Amino acid sequence: MTTGKGARVGEVGLVVAPVFHAVGLVGALMGVVYGGSMVIHRDYDPVGMIDTLVNEKINTTAVIPVMLQFSIACVPDIAERDFSNLHTINYGASPIGEDLLQQCMDIFKCDFIQGYGQTEATLALTFLTAEDHKQALAGHPELLRSCGRAVFGTDIRIVDGAGKPLPNGEIGEIVARGPQLMKGYWKRDEATASTIVDGWLHTGDAGRMDDAGYVYIQDRVKDMIISGGENIYPAELENVLMSHPHIADAAVVGVPSEKWGEVPIAVLVSGGNPELSAEELLEYCRDKLAGYKIPRAVEYVEALPRNPTGKILKKDLRAQFHDKYAALKAG
Repeated sequence: MTTGKGARVGEVGLVVAPVFHAVGLVGALMGVVYGGSMVIHRDYDPVGMIDTLVNEKINTTAVIPVMLQFSIACVPDIAERDFSNLHTINYGASPIGEDLLQQCMDIFKCDFIQGYGQTEATLALTFLTAEDHKQALAGHPELLRSCGRAVFGTDIRIVDGAGKPLPNGEIGEIVARGPQLMKGYWKRDEATASTIVDGWLHTGDAGRMDDAGYVYIQDRVKDMIISGGENIYPAELENVLMSHPHIADAAVVGVPSEKWGEVPIAVLVSGGNPELSAEELLEYCRDKLAGYKIPRAVEYVEALPRNPTGKILKKDLRAQFHDKYAALKAG
């Protein structure tokens, strides 16, 4: 499987993601393995990342999608910058919205490679290659919602709650088997036994696979919302919300509901744009989402809580709004 031009001897890479995380580690190791040089940022700065890409004539970098999102928002003239030395942007750690990815491809005009994996799998399980991205632009945009196909020597399955393989197209937990899997967690036998089952790594991610072997991540299993017996995966809703020009950042979490058990609400960052009302949001989502998936309420915050790798802390958001909606449910 080819993944694009890749790093080469003497090239310059930008390490901007934390090196304790897979994305930053990949960026750093590429420089070591291929004999290149690295520009390493102590912390992520949205403007500084763009300035460095241009001024240091960076050839490759590895980022978390939210970094691209914030940099585009913070650099008004980004489309006029010269990124001609940049040939590859690797990204991972969280889903990327289709609109954001298309915008990035138009701005940077380079190869994009998505990697999906976990620390337990020595970083990589699948790749959405540069060729896949080009195929997506040539008439198969649905590929941009995929994290790619299994890396060499790796098997991927989608299974139900009992570990039984599901047919292509059905949503279940993503499990993987290959030589890169960990042997186990240090002195955590119980956790190891529940994570590696019969040689298969249970990722905790919900997804589906198509007939060509492309994997589509829906969300973390633990973040799934069950509303009136229907499964709702927040990432799908968040992609729709992020396509609205007045929404700078978005997260969807489940809150208690007397009628449905729980329902999705949208937690939004306006970023200086006019705030959307719940009615306006419903109207925007009406022809893009099934009725039961449309957020029932809107909450605005100055910024979404994120961990150092850029992932939204859904647990914190659920805790923040649980009591408010539990009281409404009781009342």
